[in-house]
Amino acid sequence: LRRTNTPIGRDGKLAKPRQLHNTHWGLVCPAETPEGQACGLVKNLSLMCYVSVGTPGEPIIDFMISRGMEIIEEYEQTQFPNSTKIFVNGVWVGVHSDPKDLVREVRQTRRSNIISSEVSLIRDIRDREFKIFSDAGRVMRPLFIVEPGDTPKTEHQRGNLYLTKEMVEQLGATHLAE
Repeated sequence: LRRTNTPIGRDGKLAKPRQLHNTHWGLVCPAETPEGQACGLVKNLSLMCYVSVGTPGEPIIDFMISRGMEIIEEYEQTQFPNSTKIFVNGVWVGVHSDPKDLVREVRQTRRSNIISSEVSLIRDIRDREFKIFSDAGRVMRPLFIVEPGDTPKTEHQRGNLYLTKEMVEQLGATHLAE
């Protein structure tokens, strides 16, 4: 089940539904599609792409509370007017006053496999929102993590793709917006 189908009439001449959108990059194969009337309407997932299974959101909420998140029911806007909203699976669960450190800490926790690698983290600085998704059905793909100090040390590493287990992280499509 690695195929998607656009539910419109096959005999139409519309080009837009048959083309790949920018957000499909790395998730949908740009070449593999049938010929004929179904061309571009039936699309296949990329080779390394997969669909998330999902994990419960409650442990993530508990983790965020232990890291200083204030629960939305107890939040007073006059006390912290510039706090960042925290959403878990689309539900506004709380606010935090130091989002930069919180995002860094949650990202490091995910890379340590304390939080599932299927969890997607999106920080929207402009809207002051931190969105965490752990639900099932999200299309995901692996990406390489390259930190500023990660340079090849030997000639062999420089000529080949040299990766360690810690350099690969599973990211969803929404991470591309960061």
